[in-house]
Amino acid sequence: MLSRAQIKYIRSLTKQKFRNESKLFIAEGEKIVLEWLKSRERINIIIGTSEWLTKYAKLVSMHAEATCHIVDESTLSELSALKTPNQVMLVIPIPEPSPIPMNDNWYLALDGIQDPGNMGTIIRIADWFGIRSIICSPGCADIYNPKVVQSAMGGHLRVTVYESNLVPFLESIPIPKIAATLDGRSAYGFERMKKGILIIGNESKGVSEAVLEAATDRITIPGRGGAESLNAGVSAGILCALLLPC
Repeated sequence: MLSRAQIKYIRSLTKQKFRNESKLFIAEGEKIVLEWLKSRERINIIIGTSEWLTKYAKLVSMHAEATCHIVDESTLSELSALKTPNQVMLVIPIPEPSPIPMNDNWYLALDGIQDPGNMGTIIRIADWFGIRSIICSPGCADIYNPKVVQSAMGGHLRVTVYESNLVPFLESIPIPKIAATLDGRSAYGFERMKKGILIIGNESKGVSEAVLEAATDRITIPGRGGAESLNAGVSAGILCALLLPC
């Protein structure tokens, strides 16, 4: 049973200020929770209905470090950041920052991505294509926002997101740096590459001038219809499919 103070505290983790202060975030939904329970990553709190916790008791028991709370669905609804709450949620430590690895074959560099849905989708895309490192410029959407965690669908377990000024990072690695722009070369004219950095810009402003100057090439996805541009997450997925090795 959770106290009112505990409920208020866990609910506060939907806000970035309190996530930053406590170094904790929430993950909810059966698929995402099961991925974390199957991993060796540390979990602080497991909260679920009696039926759910009984059904997955073996996985829950693998995380002796976690405090487990049985609650009813109304309490989960009160805690949840989702419109339709699930039967389980986790409170998870935010990992300590680590140095950016400089020997990956592929990276995604995000320049001012603001929308949590786009951020989560891009983390999921990186996970799908085996990209292990995403570099975000300062001011990008918080990767531990509940909407990002939900959209990433467990991608946080396999993709590490770093925050860095992009220009010094891009200048430090001698591999192709390809910026997605409306005036770039057609994506269909590029050969697949063993190594590279794909740069995706802000949803409305695109890639900043300073970052464009640090890029070695520009790429666009030719369109035939009347849409002004493509969603940042959609663009990232299409370009990864066209550029990365099969």
